[in-house]
Amino acid sequence: MKYWLIKSEPDAWSWDEQVAKGEEGEEWSGIRNYTARNNMREMKLGDRLFFYHSNKGLEVVGIVEVCKESTPDSTTDDPRWDCVWVKALAPMPKPVGLKDVKANPKLSEMSLVKSFRLSVQPVTADEWKEVCRMGGIDPKTLKPV
Repeated sequence: MKYWLIKSEPDAWSWDEQVAKGEEGEEWSGIRNYTARNNMREMKLGDRLFFYHSNKGLEVVGIVEVCKESTPDSTTDDPRWDCVWVKALAPMPKPVGLKDVKANPKLSEMSLVKSFRLSVQPVTADEWKEVCRMGGIDPKTLKPV
């Protein structure tokens, strides 16, 4: 299993809207950056992702899972763009803000710090565990600790 972080502006697509999609999940569409697209092409069923509210909030608010691997993005006729489908797994008991991530030396190399503008980015296993710890969630069970 690999780990990732995806960003959404909460006024465009919020955590609550993601949760409301249930088991069906939602197409993570509209990505028009080659690096972000390539990251989605690497994703496999069951990979876990932090759901990050960008622009407003600037925080990890939940965890989602890939429920459908890369397919053509239905929001464009341009064959260059793909997307994955994700479903909500668990809210972050304590949202983890960007300032807290930047202040944590264990996360100094995290893409969220180094490549802040990238909307789909990889997360290492150690970074995953640390952000989960900061958010008060057990990374194995996704239950509050």
